Amino acid sequence: MLLKKRSFLAGAATAAAMTALSTGAAFAQDDVTKVGFVYVGPINDGGWTQHHHESAMKMVEEIGSDKVELVYQENVPEGPDAERAMTQMALNGADIIFSTSFGYMDPTVNVAAKFPDVKFEHATGYKTGDNMAAYSARFYEGRAVQGTIAGHMTKSNVIGYIASVPIPEVVRGINSAYLHAKKVNPDVEFKIIWLYTWMDPAKEADAARTLIEQGADVILQHTDSTAPLAAAQEAGGVIGFGQAGDMAEYAPSPRVSSIIDNWAPYYIERVEAVMDGTWESHNVWEGIDTGMVGIGEITEAVPEDVKAEALAIKDAIASGEYHPFTGPIKKQDGSVWLEEGEVADDGTLAGMMFYVEGIEGSVPQ
Repeated sequence: MLLKKRSFLAGAATAAAMTALSTGAAFAQDDVTKVGFVYVGPINDGGWTQHHHESAMKMVEEIGSDKVELVYQENVPEGPDAERAMTQMALNGADIIFSTSFGYMDPTVNVAAKFPDVKFEHATGYKTGDNMAAYSARFYEGRAVQGTIAGHMTKSNVIGYIASVPIPEVVRGINSAYLHAKKVNPDVEFKIIWLYTWMDPAKEADAARTLIEQGADVILQHTDSTAPLAAAQEAGGVIGFGQAGDMAEYAPSPRVSSIIDNWAPYYIERVEAVMDGTWESHNVWEGIDTGMVGIGEITEAVPEDVKAEALAIKDAIASGEYHPFTGPIKKQDGSVWLEEGEVADDGTLAGMMFYVEGIEGSVPQ
């Protein structure tokens, strides 16, 4: 999960004013737990930020609006702005703050050190402290399912991949998707465009069009908006996948499935832990088996045998019978990374900044 996410695009407006959701009372009471969220994008982006926010809302619904006050700030760039947003939340009485982008990691560390009585949770990062936890999802598991579908369904044997920010999480996803596409279609080729941002609909759409012009008839994305699917729909004869959210408005095609982020159970558990005094720092990385990574409906645009194969991989990952990074696998330079039957350890995956054999180009440093 290492964590991610996301710097809102260049030229984006400065962070929106902090918003508090009504708890039904004019003023927060002493027994109300104040929960803060810092978002890198808008809460209606259709993907990453929207699903964090929807999960936060489900948390309030589950615990009760009479017990939880939710405050949030959207469109907060990674860096100093994030530190200011979290500082303001802490000064305003937040009991726990969730920072939901990889680039918020060091700002979260800094603010946590200044407010030892406030709990902090950072999404997709790896740094922790006495009052700071980390959490992430094994998105690469979902990429194995997507790669299987993509490899079967491409007719041109060219799959386009729109990559966001060059961090291990994104590189893992590319490698997982490629390995599983290649497994079912040895002739498949990946073309990758790096955008260096988590969300920029215009750039995402341009990248999708460029990849389609280069022959791609399947588009994968690790960016936050629905723009690549809109471009695929416009082009016709091109399929894609929902990212972070279901993006079902583009089903049954071009969107043929999706990776869905489900953070609600985690948010409920961690806020309740603050409320009952059992909160402890940890670093967790969950996947398909716990439901943190969901696979959206595979539509009728996908042949039944391909759908069955994709779901079988999903089930094998969930049961622990299969790991997406199981050898033999070589690195891009031809050196052996994993021997036959060897499974990648979490430490290696957490720092993955190399392509596997067969992917052209280089990982941006």
